[in-house]
Amino acid sequence: MRTLLSVVTGPPTILLTTALVVLLCFWLLVAAGVTSVGSFDADANLRAWGMGGVPVAVAVSTLTAVAWSLSVGGVLLLVVCAPPCAATRLLRMALPVAALPVAWRLTCLFVRPLHRLFPDEPGPSARGRARDRADHAA
Repeated sequence: MRTLLSVVTGPPTILLTTALVVLLCFWLLVAAGVTSVGSFDADANLRAWGMGGVPVAVAVSTLTAVAWSLSVGGVLLLVVCAPPCAATRLLRMALPVAALPVAWRLTCLFVRPLHRLFPDEPGPSARGRARDRADHAA
């Protein structure tokens, strides 16, 4: 447990840990109804990055969680399996940075199936569907 805490709060993984804490606070605000999932959709277009079709908050949250998981997992594996030396320390510093492009690629794969849950145009409302049923019945 001490090793995990050391990895999570050690440099440079602390940057991803901080981003994860900020995301947790954002999702708590969403759950409390203070803000919405689509809060940042007008600010950024993620289609060029291969993550279009879902709200920005979902894509960035997924990217951050995957990058944090890869970083912590890789550094933990390195701490447990590799002998402590200068090369290991250098690799430990480079691993979280290297986790970002891998996390981006994985996030692109993860958000692609989510596009169906977040359609570009909302479907008909419940009142509209009831009116359509009444029109068909008449």
